[in-house]
Amino acid sequence: MNSEFISAIDDLVREKGISKDVLIEAIESALVSAYKKNYGTAQNVRVSIDREEGDVDVLMRRDVVEEVEDEFTQISIDEALEIDPRYQVGDVVEYQVTPKDFGRIAAQTAKQVVVQRIREAERGIVFDNYIDRQGELITGVVQRISNETIFVNMGNTEGILVAGERASGEHYRVNDRIKAYIMDVRKSTKGPQIFLSRTHPGFVEKLFELEVPEIEDGTVVIKSIAREAGSRTKIAVYTEDENVDPVGACVGTGGSRVRNVVDELFGEKIDITTWDDDPKILIRNVLSPAKVEEVITDDEEKEATVVVPDYQLSLAIGKSGQNVRLAARLCGWKIDIKSHSQYFDGDFDDETDEEVYEDFEEYDDDGIQYVDEDEAVETDDTAEYAEEEPEEITEEDGDAAEAGGDEVEK
Repeated sequence: MNSEFISAIDDLVREKGISKDVLIEAIESALVSAYKKNYGTAQNVRVSIDREEGDVDVLMRRDVVEEVEDEFTQISIDEALEIDPRYQVGDVVEYQVTPKDFGRIAAQTAKQVVVQRIREAERGIVFDNYIDRQGELITGVVQRISNETIFVNMGNTEGILVAGERASGEHYRVNDRIKAYIMDVRKSTKGPQIFLSRTHPGFVEKLFELEVPEIEDGTVVIKSIAREAGSRTKIAVYTEDENVDPVGACVGTGGSRVRNVVDELFGEKIDITTWDDDPKILIRNVLSPAKVEEVITDDEEKEATVVVPDYQLSLAIGKSGQNVRLAARLCGWKIDIKSHSQYFDGDFDDETDEEVYEDFEEYDDDGIQYVDEDEAVETDDTAEYAEEEPEEITEEDGDAAEAGGDEVEK
């Protein structure tokens, strides 16, 4: 322990951002333990390190008393006065008891403490960096896979992507590049744990920010996202700029922008629709691609009854109720869908209507009335495009634009 050691400490302080006083105090505390371990645990000592020269002193501490009851922790007033005539009962006498070979022990102990503190500091820096990055998108490399949990190399640390945070059908191999959403950052004894997700709605939002400059600069705002990862996502977008079509901006020329997002999501279907503060217009929009005849709302309960043409019922509900379920999540309203015949005529004579409504009174976990249906019927609202010459996608009457698989719906 010398001035070179102190110089090395100063270098570490600058490089790692560790407080010099905190580091020196940690070394002093460790040296006390090392002294007691090697020279007797009953010793009442403290260690002092010179901040400039690096000299280490072990000092015995004893209380000045009238009568000594413990010779290791107390000293009589008479002995204390021989050391310094200014001592009084109640004072503490300190004198040096540094062993001759203590320098070697001190150096070994200091090294261990410094290494430990550096690790702790680096972990702390990583945690501080990533705790502020929750909700961001990262790109990493698959480092290893264990029991379906993917560990992602993020440069200076490792991210954890568990099986439940990946959509079904997503498979990766070691050294594959992967994008993910920073969902949570936690401290642990082994350092910070960074949990990633590819199923979180925020993941889709960040992908659109990458592809759509209007979203990144705030011209277009994503007001709400409802997602069933691996299957379908609905997004409601809004802008105050009258010269900007929010849906068209997200779709891009020939569907180029949304197609890039769909490719990253392995073909997941995406519906993009316009947000509106009027709940009736909003509900019409979010149920797209189905046509809506009428929307009756209960503002207090935030419930809506939606009437659709008989031939649009299957499309409005969607397969296994997916379309209406996502629509309800997107707008925050409970939605009860009825066909024109049921709502206006009470007509259940048709055999198809009876099949559709036989379980209609059952609610799912989102508070939406629906029945399981086969695939939604294809209507004129669906426009197929080829890879060579994709058709232009436009928004009509607040309908959503959907991209996924091999089709885009206006």
